[in-house]
Amino acid sequence: MAQSPTKDIAFITEPIREGLERVNQHLVGVAGAARLSGDAAMLQHAVVSGGKKLRPALTLLAGSFHPGYEDALVTMGAAVELLHIATLIHDDTVDKADTRRGRATVGNLWGPDVAVLVGDYVFATSATFVCDTGNIRVVRRFSETIMELAQGELAERFAAHNWEQTIDDYNARIYDKTATLFCTAAESGGVLSHAPESETQALYQYGYNLGMAFQVMDDVLDLAGTEEELGKPVGNDLLQGTLTLPVLRFAERYPHEPVLVRVRQGSREPADLAALVAAVRDSDAIGEAFAVMEGYRDQALAALHRLPATRERASLEALVAYATDRRV
Repeated sequence: MAQSPTKDIAFITEPIREGLERVNQHLVGVAGAARLSGDAAMLQHAVVSGGKKLRPALTLLAGSFHPGYEDALVTMGAAVELLHIATLIHDDTVDKADTRRGRATVGNLWGPDVAVLVGDYVFATSATFVCDTGNIRVVRRFSETIMELAQGELAERFAAHNWEQTIDDYNARIYDKTATLFCTAAESGGVLSHAPESETQALYQYGYNLGMAFQVMDDVLDLAGTEEELGKPVGNDLLQGTLTLPVLRFAERYPHEPVLVRVRQGSREPADLAALVAAVRDSDAIGEAFAVMEGYRDQALAALHRLPATRERASLEALVAYATDRRV
């Protein structure tokens, strides 16, 4: 089925098409400036890809309400995209992933040691871009974001198979893992375009709720999607020990479910894990998690109502639909 124009990526990016092209040129420049004596294609493969570039799009759109600061916004857009790319490189390396969205990972092509170093290089490069904005508030927020991203990944590793964690723990983890970068992308657009503080705070709240909704939707789809849509087994997070919102809701509601009891007592048997995935998938926990996502979605849209009603705001509204009304 064709997407509605109100959530089509072309509609979302139409007002900032030139800015996104300039962001992409920065990424190409990063790949060409590394002066690697080995495989020159490595940085190109790692940094320059299709991708939707949602995060730099968010920065450019957030900064569009007060024109005249396009250079700083493009620089920041490149920074947030490089930071996102660096986290993906490290995530894929830790997960020993062979592919991401159909493309071979850096670790698959050049080995995990090289992948870690490439991720470090991209992290550091993102920081130089943010410094080029010359805005200490943005530099500080970006530094906090790097810390929070790492904190989120560590929390996820240490919480694997830990049934003592709470939904509050989950919320803190997905903020660190996902929403923090959406917050930074949106807030920095307001800061760098010298928006009034009330608008900048509205953009921050928009980014927070968009990021939270985005991750909860991912966690719902991990259980409600199909293997063909997901490109991985249904319930892969649970199979790997990551307890997401639908699973935690199920555990609260059905604490005496026999398969849940076995898994909570330490069973890692594939049959038990698969049975638990099926039980969660068939329960009302999926709908409850989806309702939480809808709450974040609605709060993101409410934050936008505190901003001028421009064409760019329509793109930000469409971005909410794009992020939350999806199958993959």
